[in-house]
Amino acid sequence: MAGIDVSGLGSFIRDQRDQAQMSLRQLAKAAEVSNPYLSQVERGLRKPSAEILNRIAQGLRISAESLYVQAGILSDRAGDEVVTIAIASDQTLTERQRTTLLQIYAAFQAENGSSTESNTEEKTQ
Repeated sequence: MAGIDVSGLGSFIRDQRDQAQMSLRQLAKAAEVSNPYLSQVERGLRKPSAEILNRIAQGLRISAESLYVQAGILSDRAGDEVVTIAIASDQTLTERQRTTLLQIYAAFQAENGSSTESNTEEKTQ
């Protein structure tokens, strides 16, 4: 995780916590991490592991994928941003279901991108 922008990630987590109207203590308890550790993550002093990011995402009730993208662990998904945001923020789905839907959507986007490239190549030949 050498490429993690810890200050940007920490700011994003703090913003999400503020939007959820949670105190640092409440999020730390929900994510099962210590208050000092979470505070250090938010201030950009610690690089959290993917597992810790997942627990923080669960505590915030947001997509773990969004934290992974912020951390640089995953690249941002291609496709219509409105669709990916809607899927990632749908609280009626489990984290696993959201992740699966996003993976399926990305696969369709990749397939359609390949088809478009193939059709363009065929036309130029």
